[in-house]
Amino acid sequence: MNLQPVLLKYWGFSTFRPLQEEVIRSVLDGQDTLALMPTGGGKSLCYQVPTMAGEGLCIVVTPLIALMKDQVQNLKNRGIKAIAVHHGMSRLEMDIAIDNCVYGDVKFLYLSPERLTTDLLRVRIPKMNVSLLAVDEAHCISQWGYDFRPPYLRIAEVRELMPKTPVLALTATATPDVIKDIQEKLEFRKPQVFRKSFERKNLAYMVLEEEDKLNRLLNICRKVSGPGIVYARNRKKTREIAQFLQRYKVSADFYHAGLTTPDRDKKQKAWMTEKARVMVATNAFGMGIDKANVRFVVHMDPPDCPEAYFQEAGRAGRDGKKAFAVLLFNKADITDLQQHHEQSFPPIDFIKRVYFGLGNYFQLAIGTGKDQTMQFNLNDFSENYALNPILTFNALKFLEREGYIALSDALSSPSRVFCSIDKEELYRFQLSTPSYDSFVKILLRSYSGIFTEFVKINETDLAKRLKISREDVVKRLQWLQQVNILQYEPQNEMPGLTFLEGRLQEDQLRISPEVYHERRKFAKKRLDAIIHYAKRKNNCRSITLLNYFGENIRQRCGQCDVCIERNKAEVSNYEFDLILKEIKPVLQQSPIPLKGLLGGIPPSMSEEKVIRVVQWLIENEKVRLLEDGISMKWAE
Repeated sequence: MNLQPVLLKYWGFSTFRPLQEEVIRSVLDGQDTLALMPTGGGKSLCYQVPTMAGEGLCIVVTPLIALMKDQVQNLKNRGIKAIAVHHGMSRLEMDIAIDNCVYGDVKFLYLSPERLTTDLLRVRIPKMNVSLLAVDEAHCISQWGYDFRPPYLRIAEVRELMPKTPVLALTATATPDVIKDIQEKLEFRKPQVFRKSFERKNLAYMVLEEEDKLNRLLNICRKVSGPGIVYARNRKKTREIAQFLQRYKVSADFYHAGLTTPDRDKKQKAWMTEKARVMVATNAFGMGIDKANVRFVVHMDPPDCPEAYFQEAGRAGRDGKKAFAVLLFNKADITDLQQHHEQSFPPIDFIKRVYFGLGNYFQLAIGTGKDQTMQFNLNDFSENYALNPILTFNALKFLEREGYIALSDALSSPSRVFCSIDKEELYRFQLSTPSYDSFVKILLRSYSGIFTEFVKINETDLAKRLKISREDVVKRLQWLQQVNILQYEPQNEMPGLTFLEGRLQEDQLRISPEVYHERRKFAKKRLDAIIHYAKRKNNCRSITLLNYFGENIRQRCGQCDVCIERNKAEVSNYEFDLILKEIKPVLQQSPIPLKGLLGGIPPSMSEEKVIRVVQWLIENEKVRLLEDGISMKWAE
């Protein structure tokens, strides 16, 4: 099958990126396939192209609602019918959307994992012509992964409903243990694994221990031209850092999940069009944003694990040109990181207290509330029950990982309407209720598809066209809902909380101490890995990261902070390794003066270069001078 016409018709590309075509052909051959591709490697085309090249529908499982919405909109912009079903939707909205997948010409159904196994879907999936099941962020299925989500474990159950449908698992961050786990948990048959090296030869990793981070950041912004992203740990810092940069004439803005949707959209657009050169943000920014010419990514604080760092840093230099990933840290950051780890695992009794508090807060009876999404204010909840907000948030995240609840930020939930009667009945209503005739006509002219699915509307635009106030538009829509003419879902900017099961009794909420401590142990292991990455000054940064992800790379990048320091010694990587191999065992054995060390090296080895290597080792605290100022010894 010639795939180029499909690629060109819908995406405007004449050629595939490395590995894309191999993955696509594996899927078209009906093979269960795992694709490991770096951030920005074009993972989505690996399931979009084969779906458009053949018959049937593709179900895409992804945990990221914001990304899901972006993907659906992008596909619609290309003339491809796509639908998203997630926990921010009402049951009726989901019902209509899923019906369109059974009876309509929908090509892509995006699902959040907890929605995949609802009764609503289990009954309908066998009626759909599903050609492919794509699992994005597939590392979420593994308990060894950094973002384990139990609802992913139930994907295998859904495979039983479509036994002949192949699965494509995609991830940009997976260690060897996770790779094995993904295939087992998704019940791969004759698995095919495609792995593109995570090495980014154009990306220079820098780690700088720095007390005055703001001025160091300012220097980076001045020295490196082009767009940049600066990551900060909390929302307050994003504003403060952006204001600092603005004071020094750097075009900067800030972004976090607490902003309103219009504000987030406006800021993102300004950065995409480079009206704002530098975006200072929490990790809520960047996922799914396709901007190839980002020249630098700076982390003002170390993230919790190498996976998160690698994914965020990888947003720089997607165009293949030189870019920089800089991590700024100091000793206080390491302490903060360790405290943050402790707070991430509140005591089990506290987690249970939060869960039962939620039931009372929402006034849910035992056994009720399943699949209900409610507006949720963390601060209000914490104050009501005298709970520490940080510990409460982490308890909620733990309950989410266990599959009891689902949380969503204040994501874009614009107003939607759906006409719940047919055209003839609506026409009769217009004749019998002339005061609403012009309102209904303008609504129908303004928004197509209103009889088949929930359609996004803008009350302000309608008000202008009708020459009435926005409040009047809302009142009319509410009345039309009361008389069962249409269904109206008003805009919502509040964060949401969904109960994935009916409210449980105290003895039904099971949090295994073994699972709890195992999770904590894995998180600590990942924390230690990022601290190790930050503090080590003698290993090439690229090699350290790639080795963590199971790639046995030995050739140094030559451009990270460690390699640059070595280059200053005017010794090649090959010579450095050769000299180190010769002198390290001697220095580990017992203290020795430089003269004695030089006396034991082979005649073919340059004394001058040995001295440069020794100087570098002393400066980087790998070798220490003893009190006599002459003898030295290996420091580890």
